[in-house]
Amino acid sequence: MYSISGYGSMIADKGRMDAYVKALRQTVKPDSVVVDIGTGTGIFALLACQFGARKVYAIEPSDAIQVAKEIARKNGYGDRIIFIQDVSTKVKIPELADVIVSDIRGMLPLFGQHIPAIIDARKRLLAEGGILIPQSDKLWAAVVEVPHLYSRIVDIWDNNIYGLNMTAARQIVINNWGKGWVAPAQLLTTPQSWAILDYPTIESPDVSAEISWNVARNGTGYGVSIWFDAMLAEGVGFSTAPGMPELVYGNGFLPWLKPVFLEVGDTISVNLQANLVGNDYIWRWNTCVLYQGDFSQVKASFQQSSFFATPLSPVQLRKSSSAFLPSLNEDGEIDRLILELMNEGIVLGNIATQIQDKFPTSFANWQDALTRVGNLAQKYSQ
Repeated sequence: MYSISGYGSMIADKGRMDAYVKALRQTVKPDSVVVDIGTGTGIFALLACQFGARKVYAIEPSDAIQVAKEIARKNGYGDRIIFIQDVSTKVKIPELADVIVSDIRGMLPLFGQHIPAIIDARKRLLAEGGILIPQSDKLWAAVVEVPHLYSRIVDIWDNNIYGLNMTAARQIVINNWGKGWVAPAQLLTTPQSWAILDYPTIESPDVSAEISWNVARNGTGYGVSIWFDAMLAEGVGFSTAPGMPELVYGNGFLPWLKPVFLEVGDTISVNLQANLVGNDYIWRWNTCVLYQGDFSQVKASFQQSSFFATPLSPVQLRKSSSAFLPSLNEDGEIDRLILELMNEGIVLGNIATQIQDKFPTSFANWQDALTRVGNLAQKYSQ
């Protein structure tokens, strides 16, 4: 969930907003029905009204939607925008949309429930012949020379001033990926496109590709940079490529286990996979570098995955086993009682009193108990 300030930063991103404004102006017609997925503070919904939409269904799971409602009212669009506080996959609307607009990417389009939400909306909420904004995202990758990014990740674990062996932590951070802007001069290979997310046809959130490069100049490779080009509507889009103006998204950086000196003619192949597991992507990047002129000789080989970037407790792993026999701890007993009392139709204040009486060591006062009850009510009540 973004803060209101975070939504403000996205609106202030002129490169992003100019493209979305142009796409909405191009696609929204008088009498259009528009669905805005992840409306936040409502900017796309408001613009759709400005461009003539008859009705906008603005969907947002967070409480930012309350701010969006007030903004819509003050701009005279309160009667044309229907605000729905929920995730889009649970929403039903009384009419199909002519246009569905969204920007629920993260740093990259492979983020959380972004793709499943678009697939669901396309199938359930979009009229035949309707338009999705964005239309597609094209993913790119290149090997990069970025000692500053690499040092930021590993130096504290490789060169701590206390003389301690910190390799266990290094193994975790080097299998993680994050944001890292790069300049065109830092590319060691020609960028390769490795996936196109075509939203009118996409059926799976998982992406994989085998990417190969010939090294274009001598230098030290530290990992792979990834970015995307967005097409929002016909002839309308933006890019997060190196050398383009920085947007709120970013370049992703997948570090290698160690730097590799590369020479012109060396060949690099990376098997790149991103698989959605629950609400998060597991990334894998397996790298092989072959010497120039002798492709039987391996210069470097790495097997990496963001799965290895999560510290795993044997106790917690055991609890995830199909053979594990669970029993409720006190927190579980509290939640079970709260849900049972909610199901009996008891008001929250009385539920709070009962759980405070039954579990006196878990709550300093009645207000603490009411907060616990209220949190579950927000999550599970209709």
